[in-house]
Amino acid sequence: MAAYKYEALNAAGRSTQGIIEADNPRSARAQLRGMALTPLSVQQVQQHGAEGGSNRFSSRVFGATALAVWTRQLAGLVAAGLPLERALTALADESEDQRQRELLAQLKSEVNAGSPFARALASAPREFDDVYRAVVAAGEQSGALGPVLERLADDLEERQALRGELIGAMAYPAIVSLVAVIIVIFLVTYVVPQVASVFTSSKRSLPFLTVAMLAISEFVRNWGWAMLAGLVGAGVALKLTLRREAFRERFDAATLGLPVIGRLARGYNAARFAGTLAMLAGAGVPILKALQAAAETLSNRAMRADALDALVQVREGAPLASALAGKKRFPGILAMFARLGEQTGQLPAMLERAARQLGTEVKRRAMAAASLLEPLLIVAMGGVVMTIVLAVLQPIIQLNTWVK
Repeated sequence: MAAYKYEALNAAGRSTQGIIEADNPRSARAQLRGMALTPLSVQQVQQHGAEGGSNRFSSRVFGATALAVWTRQLAGLVAAGLPLERALTALADESEDQRQRELLAQLKSEVNAGSPFARALASAPREFDDVYRAVVAAGEQSGALGPVLERLADDLEERQALRGELIGAMAYPAIVSLVAVIIVIFLVTYVVPQVASVFTSSKRSLPFLTVAMLAISEFVRNWGWAMLAGLVGAGVALKLTLRREAFRERFDAATLGLPVIGRLARGYNAARFAGTLAMLAGAGVPILKALQAAAETLSNRAMRADALDALVQVREGAPLASALAGKKRFPGILAMFARLGEQTGQLPAMLERAARQLGTEVKRRAMAAASLLEPLLIVAMGGVVMTIVLAVLQPIIQLNTWVK
């Protein structure tokens, strides 16, 4: 059965819309007539993310936060003993987003047709990635879908919380930097020429600082757009070049060597890798498949290459701790907790502990960097503005000296 969205008229002549399941459009219209509705249009719900489905450039139906909330709701309904198709129906009825209702109707039709829930999720790969589907499949196979979905919701919320705290820590310095650049450009391109033009008509020479500031002002006014276009062009060229896997790996490896950003990127990726691996292993996913899925979640290509190389070593019989210990881009604490987990038979719990500790360290470093960066930016901005003010005031002071 497939899901169809319809528009129909009821007995009072009012238009109504909704979603119905049927084998074909003709059967859907017959069901609508049986409900005392006059069908106006019946269209099959397109598969989200599949070829020929929704627009690849359209936004995702579930954002990161919305997906965590939806997973939590589904876990609660399933854990309460509600059949999966009824849980999907209840969530679709409660949703106020038409695209979400269509997506849930598509999933429900797949489940009613006999497909496992993980296979139904595969019909919308943009919404549910490989890790999500692997955890759901493990939950179905173990018969503990509810608890596994709860664990998946916890992981999504923790990942979103970590990302939100990192963005929040860097938001203030970014805003201060942007405002500082705008103020400086305004002072250099408008204020300095207006004030200094009063003194340029005199035959006396201007102070060196004023002359230098006027030269900078003229350069920015004449070549500012060219500089901006060059920066945009360089950014576009870099983005296109980063699509080449070899260059992207070298670029990411160089990023890890930076003093502050490198440590944050290293810790964030390691925490995400450890958390995903702990969740998959705890759900019963085989370690090789779990390593493969966890490696794919790494945004840093250099660390992803190391994780995939560790996967090869584990496949050849090496312990996970030994494979990770040989990868210097991963923090040593990850290999240490993996070794403890293998020795005690509690690998998922130890990996989860490593993920929490790495995440806490990343947040601490991010907050410390933001706390140090804020006063430095303010001091730098004050120094630039003071230099501009001195460049304007020096001719005035010199003029007063000439008058006396």
